Amino acid sequence: MSRETGRRTIASNKKARHDYAILRTYEAGIVLAGTEVKSLREGRASLVDAFAQEHNGEIMLYGLHIAEYGYGSWTNHAPRRTRKLLLHKSEIVKILGQLRDGNGLTLVPLSMYFSEGWAKVELGLARGLRSYDKRQVLAERDAKKEIAREMGRRLKGRTR
Repeated sequence: MSRETGRRTIASNKKARHDYAILRTYEAGIVLAGTEVKSLREGRASLVDAFAQEHNGEIMLYGLHIAEYGYGSWTNHAPRRTRKLLLHKSEIVKILGQLRDGNGLTLVPLSMYFSEGWAKVELGLARGLRSYDKRQVLAERDAKKEIAREMGRRLKGRTR
């Protein structure tokens, strides 16, 4: 059987980029059971309510939903079980130091993907946005769209 190459996205958390300002991203491996991997290969995962926290000096992923494998038997996994993330010790120490500073940072999973056949999670060290920050981001995005639209009209020779 040939080895999978490249990067294939399984699931992404679009709402996280809307609700949080991402300061730094980390790539982490994830400890999975056999039926979880098979279910992920079918693309059956959701990061909607997922978050990462420290537990006994390790970083664990809570709330990640991986649907049960359709052809699994009694060996099937629990869909929302807590999963251990695999990071280098120096990365864990750095992340936990920033989380414990009390500056309102949190670890949010941004996406899940297969990289060279291994299941990975992209974690974001993030700060929550307030509602007026979100409105400002939306207003800037709308202004950029309008500018691009007007530039396109002018380049085509159609002005209002």
